[in-house]
Amino acid sequence: MKNPTHTNTTTLTAANGSPITQDNTSNTFGPQGPLAAENFNLFEKLAQFNRERIPERVVHARGTGAYGSFKLTKNLSNLTIANALTNTEKETPIFVRFSTVGGGQDSSDYARDPRGFAIKFYTDQGNWDIVGNNTPVFFLRDAIKFPDFIHSQKKNPKTNIPDPTAMYEFWAHNPQSLHQVTILMSDRGIPASYRHMNGYASHTLSLYNEQGKRTWVKWHFKTDQGIKTLTNEQANILPSHGAQEDLVTQINQGNFPSWTVKIQTMTEEQATQENFNPFDVTKIWPHQNFPLQEIGKLTLNKNVENYFAETEQSAFSPSHVIPGVGISPDRMLQARLIAYTDAHRYRLGANYQNIPVNAPRVLVNNYQRDGQFAGTGKPATGSVNFYPNSQTQNVKDPTRRSAPAPTNTNPQPPLPINPNATLDAYDNTQDDNFTQAGNLYSIMTENQKQQLYSNIAGGLTHATQETKEAMLNQFHQASPAYAQGVKNALNNIK
Repeated sequence: MKNPTHTNTTTLTAANGSPITQDNTSNTFGPQGPLAAENFNLFEKLAQFNRERIPERVVHARGTGAYGSFKLTKNLSNLTIANALTNTEKETPIFVRFSTVGGGQDSSDYARDPRGFAIKFYTDQGNWDIVGNNTPVFFLRDAIKFPDFIHSQKKNPKTNIPDPTAMYEFWAHNPQSLHQVTILMSDRGIPASYRHMNGYASHTLSLYNEQGKRTWVKWHFKTDQGIKTLTNEQANILPSHGAQEDLVTQINQGNFPSWTVKIQTMTEEQATQENFNPFDVTKIWPHQNFPLQEIGKLTLNKNVENYFAETEQSAFSPSHVIPGVGISPDRMLQARLIAYTDAHRYRLGANYQNIPVNAPRVLVNNYQRDGQFAGTGKPATGSVNFYPNSQTQNVKDPTRRSAPAPTNTNPQPPLPINPNATLDAYDNTQDDNFTQAGNLYSIMTENQKQQLYSNIAGGLTHATQETKEAMLNQFHQASPAYAQGVKNALNNIK
């Protein structure tokens, strides 16, 4: 193949590689005449411009990403066969995307809102994603309420402005949210930067070892920069892009942010003996019963080169696991296994995992074919595009390429299910929604409690009397002092 005729990298070209000789003026019939149809460069630029935007994420729309590495410091071969968790000599490349949750691209980095904390590990067994938040719990334990919840947190569908009345009305009818609401309205509700917050997988996940033994796991990413937060007043005077700018600037200056990685573990036997559901994402595992174990370090050290191509098109899913890593019966998690990949195919196309930021750094070998942007990342497997087939058998001729086939090496152990269980809509909305929220309130300082009262009252004051009474009842069940403090704050609002 001959070399290109123009090798100067500063030469402007069209999308087909042809040099552009004029990019300031269109061709017209005379100085004041109409455009000519031969303005292919003009039409190409306008057509591309019309398609620059893809649908923004319904949640986690506003985000910031960076590359880095995960360094394992404790061999976990007793728990897992995952290479990234058993080889302390190895560093695993990662990509992390931080985000706010409820707001769109037009929102502020400093909204009172949870923060997404999604990690993609580019392991030598494929990509492994941990898709969590900066809080160890979530608002819901059943995903069937998730669309309703997000609708209540978004802008009013009629006025297109934020609606605290709807937020509190939803929470009033869903007391399972109280633990997360207490965190959100506390002094930790607005992180000062993405560097100054913890991350959590939130859901119960799992690991399994060579003997097929499963262990339930909670993942924690503790900031080495220390926790720093903002009050409403401090946040209101900061630029909307401040958290994005902070991370980019710090990494460019060589101040690489890091997080100490810790886990909690629970045996399958312990899970059946606990007096709470260990798969309920609205609850934490008590640290005194399940202590944190330090296992590694996560560091970010490289900014993206193209925000849209990398950060905006990055796609994470809890279904992206590797051998030795598994999931759990958590209802919210189970629904996310489907919903996340469905969202990515809608936004980015069927071959979203071919996009470089999402592409595994190992050979991808399967029979999935075609769709938009096909052929950009997956190798061909010959003339056969189905399984099973005759080419999957081992052959004596080493020059003949065999087609891919599943492996039976270390499959995930079976999950025991109660054989007498009946398929039904088991209502868990009345599970203990208040104890852990009350426990969190009890360890707050007086200053933290005053911030909590004020932050809640600022939104709750707009709600109906019925909603106020329902929320005060929830606070009272968590702690009578909690309810009284919010009530006093409401009374002080003129």
